[in-house]
Amino acid sequence: MIDYPVPLLGFSAFSGTGKTTLLTGLIPILKQQDLRIAVVKHASHLFEIDHPSKDSYELRTAGASQMLVSARGRMALITESDTRLPEPGLAQMLDYLDTNNLDLVLVEGFKNEAIYKIELYRPILGKPLLCHTDPYIIALATDEAIPGVPHHLPILNLNDPQEIAGFIREYMHRYGENGLNDRPSQRLQRQLC
Repeated sequence: MIDYPVPLLGFSAFSGTGKTTLLTGLIPILKQQDLRIAVVKHASHLFEIDHPSKDSYELRTAGASQMLVSARGRMALITESDTRLPEPGLAQMLDYLDTNNLDLVLVEGFKNEAIYKIELYRPILGKPLLCHTDPYIIALATDEAIPGVPHHLPILNLNDPQEIAGFIREYMHRYGENGLNDRPSQRLQRQLC
């Protein structure tokens, strides 16, 4: 389990389930509750955040291993690394966040990491449920009734960001309390019996 000074909550699902769509609905609701939120997103491919003809792009492609761009109210750090190195894990990415200015970190992707997660599930995609094999899933958000969901797992409406935001607030209230911390290992033990 990743130990972190602010609550971490992942959103785990197969591609096409709507993780980003849900997060873009959730973040404004949580912001209205005066929460300072960071999002860490895993990309399955190389991406660009600056583009040709921009100074930052030209400086980075000229060979800068780190490019820090700042303006009033915004800053971006681009770090180049050897593509032969292993892909960075979530713990390494979290080191870049300023926890003094955060109340909550939402994580999109990184489904194999040991953090508490809400599984997003759409039966129409025909994918297996992750909650049967991932002991860190603490709730399931879906758009249809699903048979075979572990009875102790809360079921949330995937299309209701307000309901999911309420669950997140409850999760934050219990963050670090013994009952929540013990829950995944207890569930795993029950699944193995």
